Amino acid sequence: MEKRVLDWGKRNILGIGVNVIDYEGALTRVIVAANNCQSLTVSALAVHGVMTGAKDKIHASRLNRLDLVVPDGQPVRWALNMLYDSKLPDRCYGPTLTLKLCERAAAEGLPVYFYGSRQQVLDKLSLNLTKKYPKLIVAGSRPSLFRKTTNVEKEEVTKTIKESGARICFVGLGCPRQETWVYEYRNHLSMPLLAVGAAFDFHAGLKAQAPTWMQKRGLEWLFRLTEEPQRLWRRYLILNPLYLSLLTLQKMKLKSFEQPKRAVPDNQEQWG
Repeated sequence: MEKRVLDWGKRNILGIGVNVIDYEGALTRVIVAANNCQSLTVSALAVHGVMTGAKDKIHASRLNRLDLVVPDGQPVRWALNMLYDSKLPDRCYGPTLTLKLCERAAAEGLPVYFYGSRQQVLDKLSLNLTKKYPKLIVAGSRPSLFRKTTNVEKEEVTKTIKESGARICFVGLGCPRQETWVYEYRNHLSMPLLAVGAAFDFHAGLKAQAPTWMQKRGLEWLFRLTEEPQRLWRRYLILNPLYLSLLTLQKMKLKSFEQPKRAVPDNQEQWG
């Protein structure tokens, strides 16, 4: 039986174009690009990612020039349904999308690459994923330098990933650095580049994911806040209410949100 694919293009949420798309739609886009050695820029965006763009027009332009921005968080999916009656049945959660893509990549013999985080995280991530999907080919991995990179380093990173034979590259640098990385490497690597955030730590077994019942109810932020209060309190206790306030204004048509899409020069915030 042929699987249903939902892929209805982008909609404006606070000035950020987010795709009305399900897992099968996203998988199809990525796998087709990987098989054809085509560039495809992807971000799994939750509330924090949307608000980062809403508060920074330059970053909003980057996000709006990405090929695919999937609704990672339930509140982003709810916004699509509330503003546009999208009837999207589920979010497209970055960590789950990562697993589904690794499963498909293993089945189709498409090597994958992991960029970002720390080497011990990457080692555990690769080990766990190859145990789960024995046919998965991990072409390589490279940890973050946790600083801005030089042009020479950027060229070396590009060369390393190309020569690895990878057909899909997962990027875990945290928001908004990972989206900046994907944007800046989009013309240098002919493969899908996916900003998937916390997926690396989750699948390496170093951080716990929220229980399913909390995820379904949009309470994952609360779980993560209790796990890392000092790091995340500003993100959730300030940005979440602001997101809801601005969303209400957009729904009531009391405020319009420009969707900037101008080209942003590379090398402004190179981070590796």
